[in-house]
Amino acid sequence: MPDCARDIMVRDFDSINENAPVEQAITKILEGRLRPTGYKTVSLMVTNDMQQLVGVVTLFDILYHLRPTFLNFGIDGEYVAWEGMLEPAVRELKGKQVKNIMSRGAVTASPDDHVMALVDRMVKNKYRRLPVVDNGRLTGIVYVTDVFHYLFKNRNVNG
Repeated sequence: MPDCARDIMVRDFDSINENAPVEQAITKILEGRLRPTGYKTVSLMVTNDMQQLVGVVTLFDILYHLRPTFLNFGIDGEYVAWEGMLEPAVRELKGKQVKNIMSRGAVTASPDDHVMALVDRMVKNKYRRLPVVDNGRLTGIVYVTDVFHYLFKNRNVNG
């Protein structure tokens, strides 16, 4: 079937094991590869030892967990005396495991999902990426920028 996730998905992507230290995730994102569309990866697919998708870790997940937990209870970070808090927070975060900070329950796509079904899912939910899972294994990622390029770059449609 043409115009499916398998036609768009990136097969060479960055992933990380759920038991890896957050420091490794930070390094992988900092050194992330540049995709053909010119965009750099800012998230990692998180897998278990059987290469099954168990979550996603993004820049926002890392930054969220860098913050002290008291900020989650209505305290405004603008009124906190931050002096001396940054280095210990970074050190503590780097020592955690990825599974403790990742986002779980990632919405996925199948290799045979039509591009318009992908567009609908991404637009309705404001997803920037959809992991592609085939027979329980992570096989690729469809990025919204790659969908956009696939649909509009070098396509001759009169109208």
